[in-house]
Amino acid sequence: MAGSNDKSLMERIVSLCKRRGFVFQSSEIYGGLSSCWDYGPLGVELKKNIKDFWWHSVVVSREDVVGMDAAIIMHPKVWEASGHVKHFHDPLIDCKNCKARFREGEAVFYFKCSVCGYSFTIRDKRIIPDREFADKIAEEDLRGEPYHYKGTNCPLCGAKKAIKVEKLACPECGSVNLSSPRQFNLMFKTHFGPTMDSASIVYLRPETAQGIFVNFDNVLTTSRAKLPFGIAQIGKAFRNEITTGNFIFRSREFEQMELEYFVKPEEAEKWYEYWINERLEWYKKLGIRPENLRLREHEEDELAHYARACTDIEYKFSFGWAELEGIADRQTYDLDQHIKASGKMLAYYETETKKHIVPAVVESSAGVDRTFLTVILDAYWEDEEHDRVVLRLNPKIAPIKVAVFPLVNRDGMPDVARKIYEEIKTHMSAFYDQSGSIGRRYRRQDEAGTPFAITVDSQTLEDRTVTIRDRDSLRQIRVNIDNVVEVLKEKIEKGWGE
Repeated sequence: MAGSNDKSLMERIVSLCKRRGFVFQSSEIYGGLSSCWDYGPLGVELKKNIKDFWWHSVVVSREDVVGMDAAIIMHPKVWEASGHVKHFHDPLIDCKNCKARFREGEAVFYFKCSVCGYSFTIRDKRIIPDREFADKIAEEDLRGEPYHYKGTNCPLCGAKKAIKVEKLACPECGSVNLSSPRQFNLMFKTHFGPTMDSASIVYLRPETAQGIFVNFDNVLTTSRAKLPFGIAQIGKAFRNEITTGNFIFRSREFEQMELEYFVKPEEAEKWYEYWINERLEWYKKLGIRPENLRLREHEEDELAHYARACTDIEYKFSFGWAELEGIADRQTYDLDQHIKASGKMLAYYETETKKHIVPAVVESSAGVDRTFLTVILDAYWEDEEHDRVVLRLNPKIAPIKVAVFPLVNRDGMPDVARKIYEEIKTHMSAFYDQSGSIGRRYRRQDEAGTPFAITVDSQTLEDRTVTIRDRDSLRQIRVNIDNVVEVLKEKIEKGWGE
């Protein structure tokens, strides 16, 4: 189901997220605030587990990476030095007909075959949502020059390389009556201190990376790190996006998991390739199906002003392939800029050569919210055979590890179930439920992504064994009460097995 082009899938995901307490519309009782989201009881647990999974992989399990947490509001000169004040823009277009406002890359492009005159549309450089052409035109054929359609047959006459761009049009109403593109800075401005003048302007950070770069020397000195080494950070970032959408995929307030890995400049390419592979494997370990992941190297005209190279890890969302994480070779750009602007030496002293080196940086930048959405989409399964909706979440990141049920509310079963729940709760997240039929209770937990369920029944009262049910396979085993925690820990770590 996940990764398909089913447009209703996202609607079902949004509904499930609200129904089960994963994600709510922010300020909903006041009509909501566009593209701002609140994480509910299950959502905050899943989000924390994703961040912990990343932190353990990138920081805790490695000797060459340390962590930090920089302030959200930084000196405005930081953003001048980094180039964000000058370069952090999107081309903005207004439709004079319907008043829609959109980024240039979201416009509809009308194509016309030079041979037969047939016209058709393509939305975006790489995605064709028009169902009548989706089976005829492979999206990989759009990987050429921006807005240039080449190497594919005309859907009508079959002519190749005879198709030209006819017009640029509004994606909402189709009008070609558009304003010229103008640059729009994506940073949120605010004021720092009691006055509101030009001298008090500061910005909400659009990325967490700059907090790492300006603290390079502090971390280097206190951690006594040796090249190559990394500094990792998880934190909020803010971008005043022109257009948002696809639920939590693109919003104006989001959370990043970023690693800046400092290397000798001549070794940057090697480490760039290393981190591309390392990060791709991390998503597989997270439980994302490999067939829904791919790598896409940026074309030269796509590269940020600071990057020598950049590769996106993309996921096949229900709305098409889109960026999940970017791995970039930022060269020495950031440290060079801050050295120049601050007058401080941000360099590594190599004792062997007795020289100061300004390291190059390989960056891994992932979105917590996008990863959250990816995990939900990839895990979503409509099990028609058993008439249930299941989130097949990796047990290691599932918000609830186990649910505990008494089969019926009599004969002392709730008391025994409650004691088991209280014991498990000291080791892992658990949920107790004695309301409704056992089938309904199972299905509520299946939809919440809970991998295991324990049921106390009449046999429990006789021999102190309970059933442990597996969410995905529906298999059940009987386990002595005294061994429940041990068995659960093993299955969370290693899976259900045969």
